[in-house]
Amino acid sequence: MLYKSAADWQAAARKRVLLFGMSGLGKTRLASLLRDQGDWFHYSIDYRIGTRYMGEHIADHFKREAMKVPFLRDLLMTDSISIESKIRFHNLAPLSTYLGKPGDPAKGGLPFDDYMRRQEQHRAAEIAALADTPQFIARAEEIYGYANFVCDSGGSICEVVDPWDPADPLLRLLEDSVLLIWIEGSEAHTEELVRRFDRAPKPMYYQPDFLRTRWNEYLQETGLAEDQVDPDAFVRWTYARALAHRQPRYAEMARRGVTVQADEVAQVEDAAGFEALVARALEAKGQ
Repeated sequence: MLYKSAADWQAAARKRVLLFGMSGLGKTRLASLLRDQGDWFHYSIDYRIGTRYMGEHIADHFKREAMKVPFLRDLLMTDSISIESKIRFHNLAPLSTYLGKPGDPAKGGLPFDDYMRRQEQHRAAEIAALADTPQFIARAEEIYGYANFVCDSGGSICEVVDPWDPADPLLRLLEDSVLLIWIEGSEAHTEELVRRFDRAPKPMYYQPDFLRTRWNEYLQETGLAEDQVDPDAFVRWTYARALAHRQPRYAEMARRGVTVQADEVAQVEDAAGFEALVARALEAKGQ
């Protein structure tokens, strides 16, 4: 690990961490809090994906939809308007909209092959954005003077690495650059995340083998054809299974770093509180 003990962490002039875990447990809230303290650079993986690596895909998708409207088509063809996405740390709707959901086109669903193509684009983009972490650590300090760095990773980080491979190149790159910190949720957190997702199902990235297996299972269970599937119903059905699939992957990743509890993270109110939380996690790791 980058910091071998709580003493190493507390004495470090440059504190560099990567937060990972299920979406909705406080990664972005914590990273934003550290950024707002003024001493931490906040590197958002989802923001980087949606701007640098998938920005053209997203904008082209918007343009294809606009071209279906004669009024907008004429304006686009004459260069009278421009269309772009406006992704923010707290608003990733353009990226989610582009990823989409498979199923009935009348309900906004995508053909499964198109859906998988967009999933693959996201996989490549997430790997590239994570691999940019050392570059952004250097930029943060050289350009802006930030010694402290927090990487706010997406919930799907565990899907684009092999946690059980000691030589996984992306994990090796990351653990050489940052302290990996798992924000672990309880069963109650998982239940709440499932309820929240059920109220407003959103697109997510899934590992290809996992996704194909779930899709085939769903078609067999429901007896529906691919273009008859309710997109929201499928992603709701898949979500809880995805959380169970990810949990052991997160846990194995955490062996390369430290674990903090989501309830503890929710109580952090400033950078000092965060640094003390990490110190306690390092102490526990060493026992």
